[in-house]
Order: sequence, then C-alpha cells, then structure tokens
Amino acid sequence: MKELKLSGNEREASLVIKLSAVISVHNEENKLAACLKRLVFANEIVVVLDRCTDGTRAIAEKFTDQIIEGAWEIEGDRRNAAIKACHGEWIFEIDADEHVTDELAREIRTITDNSEFDWYEIPVDNYIGERLVRYGWGASYGKAAYPGLFRKNSKIWGRQRVHPSLSWQGKKGPMLVGRINHYVDRDISDMIKRLDAYSTARAKDLVENGDIGSTVNNLRRFFSRFIKCYFFRKGYKEGVYGLLIAICAGLYPLISHIKAKVELT
Repeated sequence: MKELKLSGNEREASLVIKLSAVISVHNEENKLAACLKRLVFANEIVVVLDRCTDGTRAIAEKFTDQIIEGAWEIEGDRRNAAIKACHGEWIFEIDADEHVTDELAREIRTITDNSEFDWYEIPVDNYIGERLVRYGWGASYGKAAYPGLFRKNSKIWGRQRVHPSLSWQGKKGPMLVGRINHYVDRDISDMIKRLDAYSTARAKDLVENGDIGSTVNNLRRFFSRFIKCYFFRKGYKEGVYGLLIAICAGLYPLISHIKAKVELT
C-alpha cells in the first residue's frame, strides 16, 4: 500500500471526514509503519505520541500531519485525548502491534457508509511470534475481540492505567466478520514481561482506589480465570500456549494484589 499524508487544507476541502483512524503510541518506531500503511482506507489518521523518545514521530509524519504529543500516566486519559482529536463521524481505534486485513478495511468502509448502529466489536487473531493463537484469550490478559469501531461521542474510557473501563452511548451492532491481526508477544519471555507490566500498573490503580481486595479472594480468582481461559475459551486447543495464557490470566489479579499489598506495608 502507498503511504498517505493528509494536509490540513486537504482535510478542510473534504468538508466531511467520514472515518478517522486513531492510534496512541509510546516508542513504537519498530512497529508503527507496518500498522499505519494499512490505514490508508481511512479519511484521516491521528497519531498520539505519549512521551516518545525514539524515531516514532518521524515515522508518523510520513503518513499524517495529525500528530498530538503529550504525557499521560493514565491509559484511559490518553485514549480519550486521542478520540477527542479525531474529526471523523466514525472512529477506528487500533494499537501499533495490530494490522488491518483487506477484508476488515472493506467491511469498515461499508459500515461507515451505511450503518444505523453506533459501535461494533472487531474479532482479533493473536500471534505469539509467527504462531497464530486464536483460543484462550480473555480475563484481562488478552483480547479475543474489542470495541474498536464507533461513532464519535459513543465511547468513553475510564481512568485506569491498564485495561480501563468503558462507558457507551448508542446501539451496538453485530460482531464484524473481518479480523485484526494482533502481534501481541514475540515469545514466551514477552508474555511474562507483559504480565509483570500489567500487574504493576494494576497495583497502582488498586492502591489509589483504596481497595486492594483480599488474598483469599484473589486466590479464588486465579482458579476461576484459569478455568475460564483454558476450558470455556478453549485454550486447551493451543497446547502449551493455551496453558500459559490461562496461568497468566489467573496470576494477573493475584500478583496485582500482592504488589499493592507490599506497596501499602
């Protein structure tokens, strides 16, 4: 696909921007170009740079002049700022490690031209390295689908550092058919590093909220989340990867609780 860069004058001349694609990034120079070059189907690309110190901005400038720089400690605040910066009637939200397929791009354009609904979930194909791992994701450790296509003012993120909550207005449409390719982890070591980063951020939220829960309840959650991911979400179909996903999903709230408890002692 060719690169796309819309000037401010070109956006004004178009009168109505039907679809904005928005992405929030922190030091993603190795991933960003591969993601952005697949967003040329959108009328506008908005890139939010969160404390970037590498070459991310230079890469973003090849595709758009809609670039917002800032510093956000809260993920939900950053995502809301990104949505606010969009001019489109519809917004498509994506991360730097995700790629849009041609099928999904066509489906999104059809929806934004004709839909009477207000927001849609998009199914996700998760990759660990080159391995497609479709089953087992969930319980705040990975996503099998996400609400990534919506009309502006339909979606508001909550004020959490990781996995922020969502509030909605309007009518939900059916699950899309086209899928996002999500290159979530390079290898097993990446999976474990992500668990550590997620639980650290979650622990800070727990401490600030003043409710870290009990160790007993979080032990119970380990087993309920493991069962949900490994059996109900069919992680067993993925062999050792499904087993590790279920373990990490179960450990996430328990480790978050332990880190918060240590912080308070």
